Amino acid sequence: MARLAGKVALVTGGALGMGFATAYVFGQQGAKVVIADRDEAAGQKAVSRIMEETGAETLFVNLDVASEEAWQAGIAAVSDRFGRLDVLVNNAGVYMSGTTESTSLEVWEKTFAVNVRGVFLGSKTSIPLMRKSGGGSIINICSNWGIVAFPDAAAYVASKGAVRLLTKATASEVAQDNIRVNSVHPSLTATDMTRGVLEDSEATKKLLGPSLLGRPAKAEEIANAVLFLASSDSSFMTGSELVVDGGYTAV
Repeated sequence: MARLAGKVALVTGGALGMGFATAYVFGQQGAKVVIADRDEAAGQKAVSRIMEETGAETLFVNLDVASEEAWQAGIAAVSDRFGRLDVLVNNAGVYMSGTTESTSLEVWEKTFAVNVRGVFLGSKTSIPLMRKSGGGSIINICSNWGIVAFPDAAAYVASKGAVRLLTKATASEVAQDNIRVNSVHPSLTATDMTRGVLEDSEATKKLLGPSLLGRPAKAEEIANAVLFLASSDSSFMTGSELVVDGGYTAV
């Protein structure tokens, strides 16, 4: 039986990369899928592909995750179309390098607007509809750099550290509503966004750091971990960190 049969799942940043891989596997597993993204052309393309290849009913919502009004409109669209929401994947994020000293206030605030405010607003606006649906699963895409630091990534590391603890705070607030909240911590993952980095062997080696497996993750490998948290297979997990980093934080 499909692991998400009858469920409605929203994935932010779902048009490309890990977000698309997650939305796609959700469709394969029987979910009705909502792709939320600012890139409408890529989003509509993703919708068409998921519908054609998995048969899943799929909706695109144009969403700026840093905007409360956009979130309210997006969740209203989900409610109008499907009448429920069972899974939220807060995947959208940005990365800009810089040390604490060299990072501009503009970069700091943009990073936190997307990576932290986006997760906060997504959870805040989704919880009431999940509660009406009888419960659900919120999955926040964090990072191995939300557990350990990395030089020249001060804003990103700080934002992912914030997401890590926001996950636990939210989990503690909604457990009684049968809503589980967990975080996923991937390391370097091969996507369109990282293609340029992966073409540079020295940059790749630096980013892989102490990874025991010595390679980037495939987007599908992260998506399968997210699927586990979205499904009833993880029914006794909340406030947890699922680390999928090839052993980066193990040593």
